[in-house]
Amino acid sequence: MSGDATFEDGGESPLRLRALDTDDLTVISTLVQDAVFPASEMTWDRGKRRFALLINRFRWEDAPKATARNRPVERVQSVLVIEDAMKVQSQGVSRDADTVMSLLSLAFEAGEDGTGRLILTLAGDGAIAVDVEALEVVLRDVTRPYVAPSHKVPDHET
Repeated sequence: MSGDATFEDGGESPLRLRALDTDDLTVISTLVQDAVFPASEMTWDRGKRRFALLINRFRWEDAPKATARNRPVERVQSVLVIEDAMKVQSQGVSRDADTVMSLLSLAFEAGEDGTGRLILTLAGDGAIAVDVEALEVVLRDVTRPYVAPSHKVPDHET
């Protein structure tokens, strides 16, 4: 009998995760919390019905080990893809390509027959809503980890 997987099981392998239900989405939401990205790294391909972000995510899965071993915390570039995107709307999101945004969470509001709306909540009261035919979100690391420029774990207490 095998137990649940742990972060240590992944070692230094890049993450490749897919969310097909809200439990899976909760895991991805936790891993992308405090990811930063410039507005220029958001794309919506209407023809392929795909909304994607190239994000610089904080490696929450490595942070406890890094702090315990007194080594720098890390970030990694990742692609966050929302499949079956039918419509994308935003509120409080700058269209300026140089604007850097911080992703706080992902949530799914279910509709009828598997449809719904994926809400990407951003720092500063911004939000992106993606209407989807079905919930399918993919998170994939695309670079090697690098030392977080701030050298700090993100903190929401201040």
